[in-house]
Formats: sequence, C-alpha cells, structure tokens
Amino acid sequence: MSQEKHPGDDSTRQREDAPYYTNATGGWGSLKGVGRILADQRPTMGAFRTLMRQNKPGGHMCTSCAWTKPKHPHPFEFCENGAKATVWDLTRSRCGPDFFAEHSVTELRELSDHELEKAGRLTHPMRYDAATDRYVETTWDEAFQDIGARLRTLDPKTTVFYTSGRASLEASYLFALFARLYGHNNLPDSSNMCHETTSVALKKFIGVSVGTCVLDDFDHCDMIIFMGQNTGSNSPRFLHTLKSARDRGCKIVTFNPIRERGLVKFVSPQNPVQMTVTPATTISDLYLQVKPGGDVAALVGVCKHVIEQDERSGGTVIDHDFIGSHTTGFQDFMARMKQTPWDRIEQTSGLRREDLETVGDMYCKAGKTIGIYGMGLTQHVKGWLNLGMYISLLLLRGNIGRQGAGISPVRGHSNVQGQRTVGITEKPKLVPNNKLRELFGFEPPMEEGRNTTALVEGLLDGSVKGLISLGGNLVRSIPDRERAEPCWDTLDLNVQVATKLNRSHLFPGRHSWLLPCLVRAEEDRQTTGPQAVSMEDSLSMVHGSLGKRKPASPQLKSEIAIIAGIAKATLPPKPQVKWDEWTGDYALIRDLIEATYPDKFKDFNDRLYTPGGFHRGNKARERIWQTDSGKAEFTAPDTLSALGNEAPGNQMTLVTLRSNDQFNTTVYGFADRLRGLNGRDILLINPEEMARLDLTDGQVVTLECAIEDGHERVVRGLRILGYDLPDGCVAAYYPEVNPLVPVHYRDELSHTPAYKGVPVRIRAGGGAVEMRAAE
Repeated sequence: MSQEKHPGDDSTRQREDAPYYTNATGGWGSLKGVGRILADQRPTMGAFRTLMRQNKPGGHMCTSCAWTKPKHPHPFEFCENGAKATVWDLTRSRCGPDFFAEHSVTELRELSDHELEKAGRLTHPMRYDAATDRYVETTWDEAFQDIGARLRTLDPKTTVFYTSGRASLEASYLFALFARLYGHNNLPDSSNMCHETTSVALKKFIGVSVGTCVLDDFDHCDMIIFMGQNTGSNSPRFLHTLKSARDRGCKIVTFNPIRERGLVKFVSPQNPVQMTVTPATTISDLYLQVKPGGDVAALVGVCKHVIEQDERSGGTVIDHDFIGSHTTGFQDFMARMKQTPWDRIEQTSGLRREDLETVGDMYCKAGKTIGIYGMGLTQHVKGWLNLGMYISLLLLRGNIGRQGAGISPVRGHSNVQGQRTVGITEKPKLVPNNKLRELFGFEPPMEEGRNTTALVEGLLDGSVKGLISLGGNLVRSIPDRERAEPCWDTLDLNVQVATKLNRSHLFPGRHSWLLPCLVRAEEDRQTTGPQAVSMEDSLSMVHGSLGKRKPASPQLKSEIAIIAGIAKATLPPKPQVKWDEWTGDYALIRDLIEATYPDKFKDFNDRLYTPGGFHRGNKARERIWQTDSGKAEFTAPDTLSALGNEAPGNQMTLVTLRSNDQFNTTVYGFADRLRGLNGRDILLINPEEMARLDLTDGQVVTLECAIEDGHERVVRGLRILGYDLPDGCVAAYYPEVNPLVPVHYRDELSHTPAYKGVPVRIRAGGGAVEMRAAE
C-alpha cells in the first residue's frame, strides 16, 4: 500500500505493493555480484593483482566510472562495478580469426549483444570481406595503408572521428590533432549523449564547463542535495564519501523519480563491523520522487521559500554581499520566484509544498551546501534550465567558490571529462588554435564540426561518408537507433577500434576494419619501455595509470599506436608531427599537452603519480567568472518543466534506466538487484496508473513515441510491472528503448538527447523486445 510521506517521516519508506531491494546497497550483495562475474569470466590471477592496484597512486585507474581517486585509498579501492569492468576486460575468452571464420556477420547479428561480448577479447586486426560476409585477418600495415588510402579519397568534412569515454588523455589529444591536421572538427564523443549539457550550461552560468568541487569539500559541507543521479549503480565508491559525511552529521536530500537504494541505505564492504554487527547507514534524510522534468519546478519551490525566509529574517539568510559582488540577474530571478504560484509548482513537480519548504529550511540552516546531479537533469529538452535553476539555488547563499560548497556533476565514463579538456570537441572556439599553429605549423580548420546528434543526422541524410570510432558502440547508444541502422552500410569507410565484439561491428560499410586494442590494465610496452597513460576524473583531478597484465594477444596495439599508424598513412610527412616518436614515448605526448594547455597541465610528467591526482584548476572555484557578463548568472525560468513535450491524457513520460549490472551500454547480466528487478524487457509504471490505463502486471505491450513527425518509433514486447514511480511516467532500460527517442528531441543548447523525458503511448500487445546488451 502506498504510504503518505510527510516532513519528518522516515524518508526511506517504500511502498510494499511493488518490487524493491530489501537490503542495503553494498554489503554482501556487492560481494556476491563480484563473485558472479568472476565465475562467469574466469580471469587470470593477474586480475586480482590488478584489482589490488586499482585507483591507487601509481596503479591502474578503473575503466568504469569517473569518480575521483582519494589521496589515501582504502585497502580495496574498487567497487562492484569497477571490479566487473576490470574482470570483463581481463577475461580468458578470446575472439580471434577462427571465430570469425565460423560465423558470417549476418549470423552474428542473431546473437544477443551479451553473447557477442562473451565471445571474448579481440586478438587480431580484421578486415570485412563483403564477398564472404565475414571478417578476415589482415596485417596492421595493410590495415593502416588501406585506411589511409581511403581517407585520402574522402572529403575530410564528410568523415567523423568518434571517441568513447575510455580513451586516455594522450590518445584523445593525438586523435583530435589527427582530425584537425586531416581537416575537420567532426569530433563527437560519448559526452554528447550524457553531460554535454553540463559543458554548455555551466559555462554559460558560471564560466566553467565542469563542476567546482574537489574531494576535500565533502569533508566540510553541511548539506548535500542530489538531483537525478543514481550513485549506487553508477558511482558506488562515492557512497563511502557520503557515509563519512552522514557520520559527521551532514544532511542529504535526494530528488529523483525512482527510489534508488544506493541513496537510501548503504553498508560499506570495507567495514567488517558494519558488514556483521552495526546497522546500515541511512543516506538520505529526505527522498522526494519528483516527476520527470519537474526539477525546475522543485528548485523554484525551494528558492521561493528561501527568499521568503530571508525577508522574514530581515535579510540574514541570503548572501547579499556575494550576490552584489559576484552575480547578475538576481532581481529578475527574485521577481520570477515571487510571481510563481505554489499550485503550479506542486502540479509540475509532483511534490508537496510542505516537503519543498522542508528542503528550503534545511538549506537555510546549512552553512555550506554541495549540489550533486547526473543525467536526470542533463538529458532533457530544457536540461540547461535545470542547471540554471540549480546554480541559482547555490548562488543564493554563496555556495560556489568556497570550501565545502559547489556544484558537482557526477560524470560517467572514466575519462569522458578529460577528453574535452584536451581537444575532443566539435567547437573550434574551445580549442587553443594559436598553440596548434605554433607547435605543428598548420592552419587548423575553423568550421564547426559535428557532435553525436549531427553524426546521426549525417547518417540519415547521407552526408557522412566515413567513420573512425575509438571505442564505443554507436549503433546501440544513439537516439533514433532503428532509423539510423540501415544507413551504416552506406558508409564508404568504417573503422572500429575495440577490445570486444559488439553490435556496431556488425554493420560494416563498403570498406570496414575491426582493430583490436589493449585495455588499460594491460602492459603497454613501446620502444622506450612500459608506458603510462592518464585521465581526468569528475572532480577535475588528473591521474596516471600503469597497466601490468600480459596483453590478451601479442597482436594487440595501443590506441595511441593505432591512431598514429592511421595518421601516418593518411597525412603527408611534416617535421613537427612525430608520430613514431610520440608512439615510442608517451611522456612526449604529455609534454605536448602541457605546451598546448600550460595553465592546466604545468609539470604534467612530474605530477603524473601525485597521490589523489593533481587538480587542473577551476576559475569558478576561485570566484573568477569567465561568463559573457563577467559574473555568475541567475536564471529567471520562463517555464516550470524541462520537458519538450508535456504528456497529456493517456500519454506518459518515459525515463530510460541503467541497471546495477550495467555500465553504459555494456550489460554484465540481466538482474537489476538494487531495484529488486529481473529481466530487461520490462516497463515500469505505478499501480494507480496501471489501473487508470486498464493495464495488468505481466501484460505484454508496445511502447510508441508520441511525437508526431512522420516517423513511427515503437518498441514491442515489453512486460508491464507495477513499481514505485510518480504519476504520469514510465521507465524502461537503455539502450533497448533508444528507438523511441527522436534525434531532434534534445537539449536546446547542447543537443544532448532527451533520454529522461520522452512522451510515449502504451498499446496493448506486441512482439518480442530485442534483448541485446553491448559495450
């Protein structure tokens, strides 16, 4: 039975008539999860040694999430998902020429993506042979020469160089340099599909494209607000930081449509006493299940109450000195807050005034507050407005640019933030082109390139002719996936650099190659010896990583060696461009990064193994605002919803999910333990909405996009399951429901696909849903 939730109630209470995980996050459940993947992948003993070095100074940096690495690590500085990622990389299974000789590409399409990855590590460079519909073994020299020859025949502006979030700073820098030397800025990356809204909106409002916090801030904050981020599944090591904050009395409030167990209860697997004797840690003091797209309204409600409290107190709540010296737009913002009626706030957010006022009171009492968020804010048509309102709330009390306070997005892949730092961007204005001219003696292209949604549009209209994909699984991860799928074979060139087989490799173009690379945990030995690489985490800390495991095949090359090999075969020689030297010694690439970005990477090589990483700097943290106005900017919202299309009547708003047995599009298994769910062919909806729409548990339905633009978008074979969700919304798994998201349905400023707020209709009946999972 659904229970009313009032201020002061136990905010972790869950309705009992829907599935949920009864235990705390972490604890024995996490250990069992790691044990299952160990049994499944059968890694070598070296994998255990890698885990013991993981996320420690001088060790191996996890290839999973981008959460920061502490100066003083735990004995086991890895989480359940980090262990899964490492073990997945270091499997004993191999996918070599014999495998491809036995299976045509058409036959491989019949396998699930989970089965494709379980074939094991790719071992040899392969070329697609259309006559036999198979990948056949080739040599590295043949691959480089053929790819280079094809690139020379194409107009550079018709090609795209895509980067997944795993590639190191060194590889990303060279890849971006290669693209610009070749003649384009078509450099989309996985950030375009998740946190590009962060890069654009934070830059607009506070002058930096990343969060402002460092790990030490969490030792000094009095309050943490979570919005649209699922720590338990997406960044579990962060839970230790939250536990420490709670232990010293920090208040935590969570806004999220789904009651995620990681932000309810946590047991530290690092703590034998808590594992066996003491109770779990309660993470959230108050957990408010905001409607999808209702975060703007919720934030308006909190801000409105703070302003009212300031007026009652005679101006002692709001930091008026900070606002006067460091911000602009406050008067318009305040007027908008006062004008907005509470009934509209409650209706749009799905939350009660009393609850929002409780949050406002907690905020007024907190000396220092940190705002955390994830893709629940960024993946909306007005995701930028979500962030504008969040920043405005923090500005009210001067909670940016001082210890224990700030805005802190939690990024996804391990180096997705760092890639943008070193030049992976389609926007030439974000690149130090004068430095590139000086260092390499060429004229960089100044025409804006393609981001990921522009890549999809280029596939659909035929203007994209060539692709080099440095990791990732674009076929599965993009919006409008089914519309785009028939277009992949029209590419003249398709080069996939990968560690395991995935569905993107099964849609070859006219000329296609599958090039296997090392994983981060493996020893990368070049002419000057073993090489280290580096990455930047969510808190802008840069870490070195040194792999020590024996490579899965002697044929494997590093991403850097592959980039350099293709570039050398494509471009005319140039004295300043030293592909062979850079491949032989990655320290030289770090010297180039330092020379290109001296303010961020001073003494890069000397600081590579700094315990806890070195901070690359953040002007907003210093209260230097590099915005158009020269100040931090308040936002006066013109709407209370971040949705592009409201869902009236029988329409619902779709939220896409990832399970705790999943990282991005890599799915390790089909149980979602932390939500109490099994299987991925499910459509979650609350029991009251089920009754209103005349649906029953277990009923098979078809979900269709409600946006009318002449294209049918449907996913069939989903099973209805009653779950604890707000009214008006449904939830289903990414990437299975990606076909429902139009490529044009995206954030207005950043073009991030609106995966968290798609208008849909439910139809009875339907065939089987695709059960695919991929890297």
